[in-house]
Amino acid sequence: MSREIGTFFLTIPMRDIQTREDLHLLMSEFYKKLLIDDKINFIFTEVAKIDLEPHLLELVDFWEQILFDTGSYRKNVMQLHMDVNQKSKLSGEHFTIWLHYFNTTIDENFTGQIAENMKTRALSIATVMKIKM
Repeated sequence: MSREIGTFFLTIPMRDIQTREDLHLLMSEFYKKLLIDDKINFIFTEVAKIDLEPHLLELVDFWEQILFDTGSYRKNVMQLHMDVNQKSKLSGEHFTIWLHYFNTTIDENFTGQIAENMKTRALSIATVMKIKM
């Protein structure tokens, strides 16, 4: 990652995802992208009607459990998404957009084995959801 300072560029080496704070940063940046894209934002704002900050904390709990086996997430992710799908059909395009922003956000902020594992797990989860819907 490079940041311009005056006419100089400061290169900041990226690191792997390591903490709950890293996950919160990642989810916050990810949702910034999702919520400005008219092809998908309505799912969160109009269909699911998320309250953003509590939703981000739930996502952090979910990914902390998946990646580090230390989280406290116990909800049925599939059922939550099936409920949303009942209200408004989640299309293949929605999953493609979601994965694009997810992977892009990871790549912009982190590098390493856990970051790659997170992208792989997201693809697996999205694939299963798409098949079941």
